[in-house]
Amino acid sequence: MKIKVAVFWFRRDLRLEDNTGLLRALNGPVPVLPVFIFDTGILSRLEDRYDRRVDYIHGALTKLNEDLAVAGTRLHTYYGLPLDIFRQLWEQYDVEAVYCNRDYEPEALRRDLEILEFFSERSVRFHAFKDQVVFDKGDVLKKDLTPYTVYTPYAARWKERLGSFLPEPLPNYSTNFVKTGFAAIPSLRDLGFLKTDMMFTRPVLDTALIKHYKNYRDFPAMDHTSHLGMALRFGTVSIRKCVDFALQYSDEWLSELIWREFFMQILYHFPYVVNGSFKKQYDQIAWCNNEKEFHRWCDGTTGYPFVDAGMRQLNQTGYMHNRARMVAAGFLCKHLLIDWRWGEAYFARKLNDYDLAANNGNWQWAAGSGCDAAPYFRVFNPQLQAEKFDSDFEYIKKWVPEWGTAAYPDPLIDHETARKRAIGIYRDALTAAR
Repeated sequence: MKIKVAVFWFRRDLRLEDNTGLLRALNGPVPVLPVFIFDTGILSRLEDRYDRRVDYIHGALTKLNEDLAVAGTRLHTYYGLPLDIFRQLWEQYDVEAVYCNRDYEPEALRRDLEILEFFSERSVRFHAFKDQVVFDKGDVLKKDLTPYTVYTPYAARWKERLGSFLPEPLPNYSTNFVKTGFAAIPSLRDLGFLKTDMMFTRPVLDTALIKHYKNYRDFPAMDHTSHLGMALRFGTVSIRKCVDFALQYSDEWLSELIWREFFMQILYHFPYVVNGSFKKQYDQIAWCNNEKEFHRWCDGTTGYPFVDAGMRQLNQTGYMHNRARMVAAGFLCKHLLIDWRWGEAYFARKLNDYDLAANNGNWQWAAGSGCDAAPYFRVFNPQLQAEKFDSDFEYIKKWVPEWGTAAYPDPLIDHETARKRAIGIYRDALTAAR
């Protein structure tokens, strides 16, 4: 006879503690089968087999598997397309219900609808819960029940709603799992990937760092940011835990967490932003799209040291400080007049903490094409940004050691020339779109 189970499908929630969907599954009437699917539809699109994100996920799953062993079970891992895997599970087990936590990206929504339809045809319940955000979908809306498209009023309403029911961290998991012997998960090599320099460690909320976040966050040489981007992206830390911590120690960090949810709800309500500008008239901009200049930007050889330092940090580590991200993105769009989608795609390949909603939202902010974006006539001066946020040039010297020597290239374009050109081309496009 088949074993009767409830499947819990781990996705962007790679932890046992404070996991909404997992807790709901464990409180159900039948034992829980914990499952993770290495989705070949995603993995096959990764060009580089040396991928820190896959390594991080693998490390998180290894730790998760060890924790599950304490509860007398293991993580059941599969390699393939989710629908195919669930067909296998349906054949192998008497599946009473499927539990997971919601994802909001367009592809994920289509995938989940496909799984929902498969199980609905078999009279199996599919439960998806809110977990990776405090507020989702229609939780934070304007009075006319339409979504906010400007951050400040969204954040104000977000905080009002939080004050009315601050989510309490959920209790730790119980032991209502399917009892199985321990087995290791597949190795990276089994998955077709290489071990990187990424070492998974459990995320830590640093009190001293978050307390002083506001004062030092913009100075890349100080490296005074939380470094929790990957943890939030893959759910190795709970957003509720982070919000609770921010409420105690830093309004500034809380604002960053709210920006994360703002961009997620923009992506959910306006999925066309994946391929187009939120402000559609910005799709009329006559981008130069010079491929040689784009590759210079990618390589960090633009002749603007603050931009180049950021790009080299990204290329070498998979991380770039937020201030440098802002300057590098603005430089690509406005100095070089290269379509923001080129830069967005490059960051998507390189960033360890890549998240579609945040990456898309921030790139459109830099290009001026997004909701609540920087105005098109604001063109950052990379040299002034360096003088303000890296006054001793420590960050630049670390990542651009040849800066100040004959080996370092001249600037690709003069700042003032680029600024005037960008404003003119943007203005012409917006005028024509009226």
